[in-house]
Amino acid sequence: MSHILVVEDEPGLLRALRINFHARRYSVLTASTGQQALDSASQDAPDAVLLDLGLPDFDGIDVIRGLRSALAVPIIVLSGRSGLQEKIRALDAGADDYLTKPFEVDELFARLRAALRRAATDTSPLETARIGDHTVDVAAGTVTGPDGVVRLTPTEWQILKVLLAAPGHLVPGREILRQVWGPEQQHRTNYLRVYIAGLRRKLEPDPSRPRHLITEPGIGYRYQP
Repeated sequence: MSHILVVEDEPGLLRALRINFHARRYSVLTASTGQQALDSASQDAPDAVLLDLGLPDFDGIDVIRGLRSALAVPIIVLSGRSGLQEKIRALDAGADDYLTKPFEVDELFARLRAALRRAATDTSPLETARIGDHTVDVAAGTVTGPDGVVRLTPTEWQILKVLLAAPGHLVPGREILRQVWGPEQQHRTNYLRVYIAGLRRKLEPDPSRPRHLITEPGIGYRYQP
């Protein structure tokens, strides 16, 4: 049974979430302030955290940082803040996913199950990976497909390696830009769009419907095994 910490200061929503979690046989611990969340997590480490950003005592971003400094479990933000910059701030602070209120309960639990599955697997950098019909050998620096070796540019390799280092996890676009081009180029999102499109043309079975090199619009990218 997974143990979930739900941090939410709206009593009605907190009560509804508790009922839904119990109905699905999750163990639930609740908190309505940032301090309660930090105290609860330190005393009884959860398997995942659902966190509202609009808390009465602390900014939710600071709570994410506090939780992340002590826990490696998934943190899913539930927030009425739908702005792109808020999402980026939360993800950069250490959140694993972001769901905007109002949300569908079934979607919330689907995201939670996915986050728990990822947390239960080894997420160390891959030595080999599959993308469609292609095998990527990271150590050797080669990609082999049905028609032989596929040649990637040095920049395409760098981007692919960043994504493969975090299988199943969202990597913010600014983080990819920082690692590949340097901190001064973190605003050049057009670079990424061009190179990701090139990788999909070379590796995805259907580049128009990518299954492995996934875009999270306005936020970043993920390699989905």
